Amino acid sequence: MVRCRTRTPRAGRSAREHALAVLRVRNGALALALLPAAVAVVLFATGTGAPAVRAVVTALAAASAALGALTGALIARARPAVTPTVAVPERAAPALHRLIRELAARLDVPVPGGIALTPDCDSWLEEPTRGAAPSAPVLVIGSPFLWWLRVAELRALLAPVVAGTGPAAHPDIAAARRCVRAWDAAAGPAPGAVRHPARAYAATVARVLLRLTGAHAAEMERGVAQAAAARARDVDQALRQAAQEQVGLAYAGWDRLLTRVALPAWRIGRWPRGLDAGVVAALTELSRRDRLADSLATRLDGRPACDLLEEPGAMDEAVSLLAARLFHGIPAPAPPADTAPPADDQGSSGGWTPVDWSGYADEVVDRIWRDRAARLFLALDAIETPTLACALQRLTEAATLDGTDALAARLSADTARAEAAHTGGGSPPGTAVLPAPPPWHLPRADRELLAEHVTAAVCCAAADTTGAAPGLDWLDGPVLLTAGQGGRRGPDLATPVQRLLDDGDPGPLRDWLARAGVRSDKPVRLV
Repeated sequence: MVRCRTRTPRAGRSAREHALAVLRVRNGALALALLPAAVAVVLFATGTGAPAVRAVVTALAAASAALGALTGALIARARPAVTPTVAVPERAAPALHRLIRELAARLDVPVPGGIALTPDCDSWLEEPTRGAAPSAPVLVIGSPFLWWLRVAELRALLAPVVAGTGPAAHPDIAAARRCVRAWDAAAGPAPGAVRHPARAYAATVARVLLRLTGAHAAEMERGVAQAAAARARDVDQALRQAAQEQVGLAYAGWDRLLTRVALPAWRIGRWPRGLDAGVVAALTELSRRDRLADSLATRLDGRPACDLLEEPGAMDEAVSLLAARLFHGIPAPAPPADTAPPADDQGSSGGWTPVDWSGYADEVVDRIWRDRAARLFLALDAIETPTLACALQRLTEAATLDGTDALAARLSADTARAEAAHTGGGSPPGTAVLPAPPPWHLPRADRELLAEHVTAAVCCAAADTTGAAPGLDWLDGPVLLTAGQGGRRGPDLATPVQRLLDDGDPGPLRDWLARAGVRSDKPVRLV
């Protein structure tokens, strides 16, 4: 994988010189394997050495050549890691392909061999697979860019990336990259030396070659990126700074949408089918809260880059499913390149079901609250009388006597078991998983989970007795919309809940319930 970013790297020796250094290491390894054979040829040609010596050298040469051929074959057969993406064939986005071709012509570089989308805020050139070595690299575009950037901004952002197809077409650089990819694929993870000695030996050789060429390979990529940035310097230069600013904003909104909105849905086996459309809503809301609405409205008058797709909704759905698979572990493969799974099709997503943004509050937020409330009442031995008053009384007793740590630990274990049922095995072997924004897969603290469960029980009681409703905040995720404030977000529950759990003081939470009109004596609906 070759990521030609838009920042200009530091200068160094030319990329071709470093590519030749990589190839010299490869040739040196080949010469070393053939050295005994060369010695044997010299001995036989000159007639020097005793027959026994020539026999030993010949046997050594045959063994060395056989071992070298086997090692080379194993390295050549190793499959490099492939970044999972959603391909964008020309029939699915003729306007986008035309824009890239025009950009390549303007830069006087080869046209990328294809276009693909990734659920990540980055863009790069993906080297072709081994079976398509003569092909040009594929242009991989971060899907949030298509939905957030305007067409002109996207062209300015991609200019240095597309310019990287020029250096990539150089025979020496292409050959060096193929070597490094093959060595990297063969290097790890290595099998056991006892059961697979030949493969283990090939992995060891590959790691040695990688160590010898690591610095040269890194400098080669820096040189390629530098040459690409220099070639694209005069293309849409005025727009590039503005586009880079929007990239930072897109990353912030995308990270927050995934961690606050998508992750809660993934944990209960649902995947939002319009993440890219959601990031636009999240960034619009962020801009509104930051008092940037006027400048934002002016910018959004431009044509969004997703208009370059024939069916943006179908492509967004395919990318959204891939994001769930990569970042949370749906075990089934992603949908076909140019199609999205039907709304009622669960087979392509391993039993998971999609959810539209219009149904997120009822199908995800309410479900999360009910599940957590049921888990809390079960842990409190109050499942037969699931009233908020009963839960508060037992929480107060626990907080003021042996503490709430045991309760928190039990809830944490129960939550882990429930979420494990909705998590697959991640990406299949041979794929490079994109890094998830931290701390996605770090275990949450027990007391944090306990607070979430108490808050969920309160929200359920409020919804059942006051007409409040579950809602979605694009930046904060699940929220409670109170009936008394015209459907706006209710007052924060974090402080009164923490007072109850930390100090055993239910007063602030009872005051909150009284102001909201919540009947704590009424049973909470758990299903």
